Amino acid sequence: MGRNKAFDREAAVKIVMQEIWRIGYEACSVKAISEKLGITRSSFYNSFGTREKLFLEVLHVYFEQSPDRNLDKINGDKPVLPEICRIFKTVCMVMAHDPESKGCLAINSLVELVGINDELGADISGAVKVRVELFEKLLRLAAEKGEITDKNISSKAISLQSVLIGINVICKVIQDGDSLWSSTKQTLAGLGVYHDSFEI
Repeated sequence: MGRNKAFDREAAVKIVMQEIWRIGYEACSVKAISEKLGITRSSFYNSFGTREKLFLEVLHVYFEQSPDRNLDKINGDKPVLPEICRIFKTVCMVMAHDPESKGCLAINSLVELVGINDELGADISGAVKVRVELFEKLLRLAAEKGEITDKNISSKAISLQSVLIGINVICKVIQDGDSLWSSTKQTLAGLGVYHDSFEI
């Protein structure tokens, strides 16, 4: 008799990510996840610790592949605002082409868990705040380079995060990338972040 195939933990986390993304965290009980992976509850706890720890690991994997991940790579070598806008366009196109219209795992979880699950809600809220801080950092960099002149950097950063959240929700209904980008472009222009000269 051949030996059982070794448990592929990395693949398992990605399977769980897709399941949470599709039906939400609360619907993914330890029992449901174990059955999905074809393992026992004992193996689940041995492999992942707790469901909460697994969820945080799933979020980490998701953030590494999310379409806005390259915001972290903007360093000022090129004009900052066009780079931000290109990433927003990428988000529009990627989200519109998801055949399951799942939206964003992080934003789905934000809506599901903040105010309901104190531990995980705090982690997700923290991730959103980190993104707002990143937008503020990028906008200050743009201001230093003379790309924007207004003083409302903090408010504008929150606005950019709000636009990003909006895209990740409305894409569940509007599944046309060009339409999403056209609407987003107008909003970014209103914030003084997009200009037609960018030719994106």
